[in-house]
Amino acid sequence: MKKLIIIGAVLGMTISWSSCSKDFLDRVPEGKISEDTYWNTQADVMNALNGVYGYIGTPDHVYLMDGQNAIYEDGASDNALAQYPWESNATDIAKGNVTPATNEGWDYTGIRRANYFLENVDRVKMDDALKARTKAEARFIRAYFYSTLALKFGDVPLITKTITPAESYGARTPKAEVWSFIFTELDEVAKVLPTSYGGGGTDQKGRVTKGAALALAARLHLYRSEWADAVKYAKAVMAIPGYALFKVVAEDGDDVLDNYAEWVDFASAADEKKFRIGLRSYEKLFMATNKGNAEVIFDRQHMLQKDAQFDNTYLLPDALGGWSSVTPTQDLVNAYESYKTGGPRTVISPDVRGARYAKKATDPLFYTEYKNLDPRFYATIMFEGSPWNNIQKGYSFTWEKGSNNSQIGYNFRKTVDPSSWKAQVDNYSNHIIIRYAEILLTYAEAQNEVAGPDASVYDAIDQIRDRAGMPVLNRTKYNSQATLREAIRLERRIELALEGNRFMDIRRWKIAPQVMNTTLYSIDGKKADDRTWYDKLYLMPVPQSESDQNPKLLPNNNGY
Repeated sequence: MKKLIIIGAVLGMTISWSSCSKDFLDRVPEGKISEDTYWNTQADVMNALNGVYGYIGTPDHVYLMDGQNAIYEDGASDNALAQYPWESNATDIAKGNVTPATNEGWDYTGIRRANYFLENVDRVKMDDALKARTKAEARFIRAYFYSTLALKFGDVPLITKTITPAESYGARTPKAEVWSFIFTELDEVAKVLPTSYGGGGTDQKGRVTKGAALALAARLHLYRSEWADAVKYAKAVMAIPGYALFKVVAEDGDDVLDNYAEWVDFASAADEKKFRIGLRSYEKLFMATNKGNAEVIFDRQHMLQKDAQFDNTYLLPDALGGWSSVTPTQDLVNAYESYKTGGPRTVISPDVRGARYAKKATDPLFYTEYKNLDPRFYATIMFEGSPWNNIQKGYSFTWEKGSNNSQIGYNFRKTVDPSSWKAQVDNYSNHIIIRYAEILLTYAEAQNEVAGPDASVYDAIDQIRDRAGMPVLNRTKYNSQATLREAIRLERRIELALEGNRFMDIRRWKIAPQVMNTTLYSIDGKKADDRTWYDKLYLMPVPQSESDQNPKLLPNNNGY
């Protein structure tokens, strides 16, 4: 797959924002492209547009749910512990230590790039249809950036043109106006963007599509509890031909060496195959060899040898060369249901778990907690004794304490790419920002809120559970809007773990005060971390560095 992101990242939008002074030879300054000599060809347009794409997910600018930083969004929630405060704000957010000194992604660089592109693209003579499409792409990205700002900060300045320094000292725009702008933009660009790209030239796969615009609208309406609109946009995505849950039909390579019969009481050979195919289907959709698969709606692309992502480093333990930057909580582990019954399981206390861990060398009782669970558990979590021959033949996980290791006793394996690890190169898998499974979950949640249980809601959830090898939802147990709501929320937590949605979910469901005011314990029964929730965390503060320069951004959000 040809990559469009890096062309723009390398270009870095080095186009000068103001005319360059000519030297005595009338040469364009080295390292810059003069505005006077740019915007002449179609290639100029595509390179500048790629520069807009290139700002999605840049590590030094945190955008909510942008893929590159999604693991830290989960680290701010009850799903995970982000143990290094110098890597992100997640550590402090989870502890409630957020002040105006915190900058949780207040940044307009990507928006400025999009505005600049939109103001200059008409200077170039090129195919009208292609030009209209490039504008739609830039407008989508700008709307995406604005949605992350509005979700985090509420009222933010709405700027839709390039501005002078004097014009930059404006007040915050009411969030209702910002959201109206975002949804209008998404509606309009969805009419222009294609449903897919053929590949090559200006038609590279990976550019935003009609499906991406509709899917983002569905997500945002869901986040705002606008149920009917969430249903409408989710159904529109589901009606687009080509999207499907990613599935494999067989295991390959060293995957076949993993002995899951040690962990699951299989009823038959067919039962074991169902389990293993479910595990691999879920696991493999994030691997580089499967990037751009039919489940992907919008992703942050990475180019081989030029634009690495760092999940292999951030997630793996020290023994595998990782830092254990973001690790699972026991609460996430407890959330996985039984593979045998499809329902909840008995959860033990930290004290009991610690006592069992102390005797694990002689008493196998400790390991029973990890048996007969949802296949997605084994595809997501590294736990004591878990096999992973594809990362290293004969490997099984053992918790080691100390530097670059988990404080709780688990590591994530989801989104880690073993092929990169074995080749001793960086991970170049794409970060998926929106995928089809999320759209099914969006539809199920919103439709249940609109009309209660119906066949279409059960079907949407069952498609996801079936792909994972899990039993379908129990219609008798989940037969009311309230009970089905809880089942959908749990399914969403399990399916989208580590993908950057959980922090938003616990806020919009108003369960953050319950799930975040807690103490995290390690598997040996010792305290690993304290979490605290304050209601001010429903929004992040306008950074002090910004309000110092522009007092019109004040008053700050409540509590700051």
